[in-house]
Amino acid sequence: MKIKIKKDDKVLVIAGEHKGSEGKVVKIIREKNRAIVEGVNLIKKHTKPSAQNPQGGIIEKEAAIHVSNLSLVSSEGNATRVGFRIEEDGKKVRFAKKNNEVV
Repeated sequence: MKIKIKKDDKVLVIAGEHKGSEGKVVKIIREKNRAIVEGVNLIKKHTKPSAQNPQGGIIEKEAAIHVSNLSLVSSEGNATRVGFRIEEDGKKVRFAKKNNEVV
């Protein structure tokens, strides 16, 4: 499966428990077809005291979400699919299928 979403893209969750949430992609995990989105799919993790976290306790962090549940947000603010095309200068670019705008 080709992942058409990249780091720093603004995405919308289109399926699942967090449907309707928007955020910026922090990381892509290609081996598992998953992405970590800022502020979406937060989990609570219980941590032992350590050198980095001497207090320990419960921390909230983002968990990965499957890329099939994500859709790119165009500049107009609505969800769109992504396509690829070759520009006149020979560069391969991504574009939003809703408004033909280069991403």
